[in-house]
Amino acid sequence: MQKEKKYCLGLLVALACCHHLLGQNDPIKDSASRTQLGHENIYNKTASSNSLFAVQNIIINGNRKTKTSIILREIPFKPGEAYPLQELVKKFEDARRQLMNTSLFHEVVVALKSIEGYKVDVLIDVKERWYLFPVPYFKPIDRNLNQWLIEQKASFSRVNYGVKLLYYNATGHNDKFRFIFMSGYTKQFSISYDRLYFDKKMKWGLNTSFNIGKNREVNYNTINDKQVFIKDNNNYIKSFVNASAELTYRRAIKTRHSFGIGYTKEIVGDTIVALNPAYYKPGYKSVAYPEVYYNMIYSYLDYIPYPTKGYAAIVSVDKKGFNNIVNLWQLSAKGSGNWHLSPKTFFSLGAFGTIKLPFHQPYFLQRLLGYSDVFMQGYEYYVVDGVAGGYLKATLTQQFLNFKIKIPFKKADDPHYIPFKIYGKIFGNSGYIYNPQPGDNFLSNRMLYSSGIGIDILSSYDFTLKLEWTFNQLGQNGLFLHRKTIF
Repeated sequence: MQKEKKYCLGLLVALACCHHLLGQNDPIKDSASRTQLGHENIYNKTASSNSLFAVQNIIINGNRKTKTSIILREIPFKPGEAYPLQELVKKFEDARRQLMNTSLFHEVVVALKSIEGYKVDVLIDVKERWYLFPVPYFKPIDRNLNQWLIEQKASFSRVNYGVKLLYYNATGHNDKFRFIFMSGYTKQFSISYDRLYFDKKMKWGLNTSFNIGKNREVNYNTINDKQVFIKDNNNYIKSFVNASAELTYRRAIKTRHSFGIGYTKEIVGDTIVALNPAYYKPGYKSVAYPEVYYNMIYSYLDYIPYPTKGYAAIVSVDKKGFNNIVNLWQLSAKGSGNWHLSPKTFFSLGAFGTIKLPFHQPYFLQRLLGYSDVFMQGYEYYVVDGVAGGYLKATLTQQFLNFKIKIPFKKADDPHYIPFKIYGKIFGNSGYIYNPQPGDNFLSNRMLYSSGIGIDILSSYDFTLKLEWTFNQLGQNGLFLHRKTIF
């Protein structure tokens, strides 16, 4: 017994050193494959050992702003719990991944601090990010950068500008305060507050938002699968206001449920309904409707801004309006899976599907492919309206470079370097959108395909830039820019 005890303690010391080294190497994220390789020998040598190691204390360093309870909420073990060595190693890795995915920290180290017999103390060392960002606001209103740069010729008349205040981790509870005052294409005031937990058991959260604004230009129709706009330089031809409140529930770590209510009111000018009587229900130039919805999000990813391993999914049920003016039920699902084929190569599969009932909806509720983060690569210049459909995306990715640029002048708490990772990839998309009233559009009610190659660049603060050369079935190809991942 004494021999086995000394052997396990020696392995734990090796484990501690391994975690310290791995935790300090990569502020973007630790390579999951590299972490597994670092512990492979330990796993193999101790697979037959049933000795349990009890967690005695969890010591947290570096959290000047973040509350200790927020960090402990993401840790998959507690003081007093005991695990075999192999399982304890995995929980150290899970803890680091969860803490990095909170977007609160530049770096996280989860390691063994000390041992006494079969009792261990765990060290969690974090380096916090900046949380307050008072910055100028400048953003093109078009659906993607290509549409603004190429089709709209980078017109500044299609840009919103103003002031944006982002205060993350405002009270140390991983809460978010956002304030935006914008002018330009849209005059708008927005304010929101999101707090993950407000109860002692840290399961329930709340977020609220309020937006009010008006526009001189409106997308009033879709023709040839292109948005068609009308502009009035003298008058505002659309005004809107919306407010929402959402209650969230997160019982454990991987799954979050959201229950929300909202209210929206929109008014458009007479010109809009004259050009497109079906913009709202015929005979109406304004709508006001309540909304209720439910979302379920599951996430088990190594790094949410750019996952290379793991799974994620979101399922949404939405009800807009309760009369014959606005009446929409919508069910949507989106998911992704990521698998390592080698330490630097991974394969990803993404899927999306939705259905809107009843099928006959006014124009403003028919938006589907090409809006927000629902898009197919190669069709960035198009939108496909409809009431049902989806797509499937497959990507094979290889890491090419992983390097850091040293910062010559820095504050004491800031990182010493700017990290970069560069990936190459090949990809393919297929999809289908159903529209019972396609009008002068040709991309709905047919299979759509595209494929291409690309380069992805990652850096600090979850920065991701995707450069993609894509070919579609219309015989078109070109370079497209993206920043969004699956969520």
